[in-house]
Amino acid sequence: MDKNKPTLAIYGIQDRFDYEHPFYVHDHNLAVMQNGRVVNFLQQERISRRKRDNSLHIHLKEILKEKKRLGINFDLVFVDNVVGRTFLLQNGEVRFEAPLNNALANDLEPGKCWWFGSEKEAWVLNHELAHIFSCLPFFGNFKENSLLVHFDGGASLSNFSACTFLNGKLDWVEYNWDLKAYSTLYNSNALVFAIIGAKLSDQNAVPGKFMGFAGLGVYKPELEDWLVKNHFFQDIWGKTSVFFQTAKQDFGIELKSFNQKDPFIQNVAATLQQLFVNKILNKLKELQHKTGTRNLYYTGGSALNIVANTQIINSGIFDQVFIPPCTEDSGLALGAAAFAEWKKHGKIEKHFAYLNNWGIDAYNSNHKKETIKEVAEQLVRNKIIGVCNGFGEAGPRALGNRSILAYAGSKALSKTLSMEKKGREWYRPLAPIALEKNTKYFTGLDKIHPLSKYMLLDFAVLPEKQNELAGAIHADGTARFQTLFNRFENPFVFDLLTYLDEELGIKALINTSFNAGGEPIVHTEEDALKSAQKMKLDGVVLNGIFKSAI
Repeated sequence: MDKNKPTLAIYGIQDRFDYEHPFYVHDHNLAVMQNGRVVNFLQQERISRRKRDNSLHIHLKEILKEKKRLGINFDLVFVDNVVGRTFLLQNGEVRFEAPLNNALANDLEPGKCWWFGSEKEAWVLNHELAHIFSCLPFFGNFKENSLLVHFDGGASLSNFSACTFLNGKLDWVEYNWDLKAYSTLYNSNALVFAIIGAKLSDQNAVPGKFMGFAGLGVYKPELEDWLVKNHFFQDIWGKTSVFFQTAKQDFGIELKSFNQKDPFIQNVAATLQQLFVNKILNKLKELQHKTGTRNLYYTGGSALNIVANTQIINSGIFDQVFIPPCTEDSGLALGAAAFAEWKKHGKIEKHFAYLNNWGIDAYNSNHKKETIKEVAEQLVRNKIIGVCNGFGEAGPRALGNRSILAYAGSKALSKTLSMEKKGREWYRPLAPIALEKNTKYFTGLDKIHPLSKYMLLDFAVLPEKQNELAGAIHADGTARFQTLFNRFENPFVFDLLTYLDEELGIKALINTSFNAGGEPIVHTEEDALKSAQKMKLDGVVLNGIFKSAI
């Protein structure tokens, strides 16, 4: 690799079949990095407007051409997938074939590449390492004596992998499919799909829905034994009556449907969730004991499990825990580019989460005090406001630049926003956003974990403060705070929250992603205005300027 060249990393493996919806392969993305910094990042869904889009293998040429990137001499890195290691542009102008191995490499692997008219040197990075290295653009180089973990539905040769970072080197501890049944709970378990009422084509939406629903129930040890004994009912596709019959036989409970308001169904979901949490906690304890590592870098789709993340941190197994905002497949190209840049330069710079800038390079948010005051007054009057400022967030969660904001103290307003405006299920909670001092106010904690800035943890809200967060609190009294620790992270939202706190006594807002149901998060000003009008929001902030959406 050439230190003087920029790195272009691509995650664009074609799905196994031409499904109507992304299935085995989803969340195509690409990243350009140079001298350890991200220059461009694209989640394909943001410009295609197809949620979790996996069509980069069709549109790569036009995407690069539009940005005048076709003629640039990149170091090329491709990311593989459990379905294969070949990237083939639909028209044949790009073809990359990686070697097939039975062991997981701990470095880039050279492959054979045809790139728009000529043979070119190129490499593959396995899915596991691409996940792990997606941490670097947000946290900088790995700390010495760290455990690096990936856990998802399926990568190159595993669904769970772990390596150590000692003396500046990576060494695999293990990679296997031993925890497959646990990650499967969230993407292909028949019982979970039945509880949520999902079809296979909905699989990418199931994890978030199921985690929200599980918060309604209570973990029961007897249900754990029962679920384990019956292999989590993971294969009852088309024969869900087996679950009803077994429940009646073992518990005397008469069920005729998956009534989401039935306490037994809710407790089953909560128990499945806790089974997952216990499994990953025990696994991490085992690995920490085996390796003696003090820090954890945790990635993969399973690292979006808020309850598990919180318990990992509270367990004290590791001194420090790091999880990137794009921990699932949307961050694979960033991870691959970061790996290549780390190899070339030995250092990766730290970035904020706002990296989605393809086609909007000139976007800035230069807001005025008058705008802050106007938006605050709208929010106080129970108006719902969309925000499209600067670059979009990397990953699946809006963190203030592509958010919908609303007053957090009203259950009725929350229901209107979640169910009527966004078309979400009745049981799915919304999340609050607050300044650090106010997250402390609501939780009574002396210190807020830094991962709260990525909305990756939940917090127990003090009982006497719960009414102030009535629209952004879960049934179990917890809330998934996004915390702003300083103004540099997001000047607009920081100034807005400061004004609301100091002038109006409001200490938090609802923050949910700026998208209607079934659509990707908005990317451009045009997307934002169109989506705001579709959802009938009351207003929208476009790069610091407030406009009515009606």
